[in-house]
Amino acid sequence: MKLTTKQHQVIADVNRTLGELKLLILYGAKRSGKTFLDNLLFIMLVANAKKNADEVGVTNPQYILAGYTMANIQRNIIAELQNMGISIQMNKYNEFELMGVRIVQTSTGSISGIGRIRGMTAFGAYINEASLCNKVVFDEIRSRCSGKGAVVICDTNPDNPEHWLLKDYIEKSGHDGIQAYHFEFDDNEMLDEGYKQNYKATVPPGMFYDRYIKGLWVSGEGAVYPEFNKDTMTVTRNKAFEQSYERFMVGVDWGFNHPTAFAVIGFKDGKYTLMEEHVDSKKSIDHWINVAKDVQDRYGDIIFYCDTANPEHIYDLKQNGIRAFKANKNVANGIEAVADKIHNNKFNVVYDDCPTFRSEIYRYVWGKNGDVVKENDHLMDAIRYVIYNDKLAMEQKTMDITDLAKLKGYM
Repeated sequence: MKLTTKQHQVIADVNRTLGELKLLILYGAKRSGKTFLDNLLFIMLVANAKKNADEVGVTNPQYILAGYTMANIQRNIIAELQNMGISIQMNKYNEFELMGVRIVQTSTGSISGIGRIRGMTAFGAYINEASLCNKVVFDEIRSRCSGKGAVVICDTNPDNPEHWLLKDYIEKSGHDGIQAYHFEFDDNEMLDEGYKQNYKATVPPGMFYDRYIKGLWVSGEGAVYPEFNKDTMTVTRNKAFEQSYERFMVGVDWGFNHPTAFAVIGFKDGKYTLMEEHVDSKKSIDHWINVAKDVQDRYGDIIFYCDTANPEHIYDLKQNGIRAFKANKNVANGIEAVADKIHNNKFNVVYDDCPTFRSEIYRYVWGKNGDVVKENDHLMDAIRYVIYNDKLAMEQKTMDITDLAKLKGYM
């Protein structure tokens, strides 16, 4: 099996420090080989856990396998282990045996993940996407790893520079049994150089480039979408409506005292076009049902990706024949999806018909804490819901039916 120089270095260091190592964190750029390496280390350390358990007379040792959601574990770890030829048979509790060790899975995105591991003694743990963990769950996993020689291994992409994982653990590398390794995109020597250059060219500059290529823990500064170019991304109403589209969608951000925003977006050949906006304050749900029906009459039986803050409004839309769905509201991933389209000139707007867009696009900014300022964001949120959720829908559409069933938790 071919490994990169950085992967060889980490494996050698782990073998050298077993017995002293308590927490191993691989952090940095996307596609840099972190998760692949952690999957290898997981196999190695499960075998080591069995040896340690035998030495202290524990016949049924346990090991924790954790990720942001159970679906993420399936996609990022289980599927990749199976691709390596490892047979995994889940029981009804989503546990499986590996080399005589019971692997107990748990999610880390919410405090409920503690329930699966409360009271257990583990001989190690593997935490995927550690920066997305609820800190209480992360600390609980570490506290459960009290078996002989237990090591917790993690991988993560960078987050904001004040993140607890960076401050409390990564910056303490070299002390208290903690070792952290920084990965850059170029550390992955297995990737074709042509692919590398093309990928770098598609990543928006600034925060996204620094995080995803350089692997740095940085915050955004200034405008969230600084690459929006009025001169090249504006279309007239006539030009927008004279062409055909593969599909139309609507993003819905609920409000009352603050504005409710509907973003009607068309998609064709990888490009999204904001066709029209509907933004107003202090309007009842009956008003917005009428707006949705009007949009539906003109664009067809299209999907509405809705803010989940008002589930009763989603219900009301459905009761009136609108195809309303709960939107995945992940802010970071959603902004990345929109920024990617803008960076690659795959976003247009009927600028003259969208006054709220004209106002918000230049005032939608990063705050000092690394989060987006919750102002001038109503239509920006609605646009994000469409582009990110459509991206997720298309990714699922191209998945093998068996993989999709596993991702959804049906298998």
